[in-house]
Amino acid sequence: MKDCPFCAIVAGTAPAFTVAREAAGTAFLDLRPVFPGHVLVVPPVHLETLSDLPAAALPGYFALVQRVARAVESGMSAGGTFVAMNNRISQSVPHLHTHVVPRRPKDGLRGFFWPRGRYPDDEQATEVAAWIAAALVPASGGEPSPVGKAGPGAE
Repeated sequence: MKDCPFCAIVAGTAPAFTVAREAAGTAFLDLRPVFPGHVLVVPPVHLETLSDLPAAALPGYFALVQRVARAVESGMSAGGTFVAMNNRISQSVPHLHTHVVPRRPKDGLRGFFWPRGRYPDDEQATEVAAWIAAALVPASGGEPSPVGKAGPGAE
């Protein structure tokens, strides 16, 4: 896509500190890392969100993400990694990308980047799970299953 910085990196027309370039995707250092060794993995074509990634591309893409996570941990002598992606909200570049961040004990990163809480009771948790289950498209494709009731705000 024109003017997409990640597409330019994939095409080789923009500079990047490239970690991997293969058919399943390209991995390169984030220029504003959480910690040194923070890598972004992007698919080879312009897609905005995970929902846009074709099912056939999932195994190759996530195999690359998995290999990069292992390499970040090993190459950076890290204790582990944080692997995450945003879809639209907080997505600074509207191109699907997966963050692989090296982690160390007491590195200051506190789980997710937002406050977390509990469901007030099991009834609400059950209701929320049912909303999501009702919207879940079966692996075989087709329409979502008629489980549970519509989500919040539904008529």
